[in-house]
Amino acid sequence: MSLKLAAVATEATRLDKFLGGHFVDVSRARFQKLIAEGCVAVEGAVVLDGGTKLKIGQHVVVAVPEAAPAEPQAENIALEVIYEDKDLIVINKPAGLVVHPGAGNETGTLVNALIAHCGDSLSGIGGVKRPGIVHRLDKDTSGLLVIAKNDKAHQSLSEQFASHGRDGRLEREYLAFIWGTPERLGGTINMGLERSSSNRQKMAASNSQTAREAITHWKLEEKFGAASLIRCQLETGRTHQIRVHMAHIGHPLLGDTTYGSGFAASKTKLSSTAREALSYLRGQALHATVLGFSHPRTAKQMRFDAPLPSALAALHNALKQG
Repeated sequence: MSLKLAAVATEATRLDKFLGGHFVDVSRARFQKLIAEGCVAVEGAVVLDGGTKLKIGQHVVVAVPEAAPAEPQAENIALEVIYEDKDLIVINKPAGLVVHPGAGNETGTLVNALIAHCGDSLSGIGGVKRPGIVHRLDKDTSGLLVIAKNDKAHQSLSEQFASHGRDGRLEREYLAFIWGTPERLGGTINMGLERSSSNRQKMAASNSQTAREAITHWKLEEKFGAASLIRCQLETGRTHQIRVHMAHIGHPLLGDTTYGSGFAASKTKLSSTAREALSYLRGQALHATVLGFSHPRTAKQMRFDAPLPSALAALHNALKQG
């Protein structure tokens, strides 16, 4: 069963452009696909070219197929919802939760939880009832994530993340506990990242032509002797970016066994209370604390702030006590 959308052209323009502007909940890219699949008719005749010029007054009908069921199964997993409307949902992800199903994590993921939570409010991303994942956090990184519920929101948010905040719409800040104390109060790390040649599960800092641009701005927040708390702003969003960048300048994250294994002995410099708090972490001491973006429907600037989760808050308190 399909949904019928009908409209009358009010200007002489391209078919795909007209549809994308008239039906704001569906992206132009989605309409281009529907046109190519023979789902669009102008004056009763099927049109297969999105560049077809419309004349004023022509009737356009779109048969939008019902969104196919999502391949991942819905699972009743508790979510901390910070904000939700018909276009998107913002959640505070706990450490230990994988974002998307994959090898070794086919179930029990954020996507499975979102399919159950959002239900029929998912209108379909690319014709499939699924949440639109536009950015991710590592399994053991906690914090804020925004997810699109429909095709139009997915396109808008994807564009914002692709521009890396350089147009002023996107804002991302992280809190990270690092080993040692940087010599400066802040700085910028501009170092490319690529897959490690020795371990494909790891990323490596690199100046090679194949490395992807990665820029992290950081500021020292607090000093605790053997460790420090920093605030990071991302100008790009590469896999493991903060973890690799901080390890590259000699200050890997606490709890990061992948990039900070050489600092295991530094635990002895911590108080017994801090060592105990560190032992309760599920992984690296990293939290996505601020997320800002332009709402895809209203263009209103949205900004959310999530405090440290209990495990990181306990570590913070223990480090401050010495």
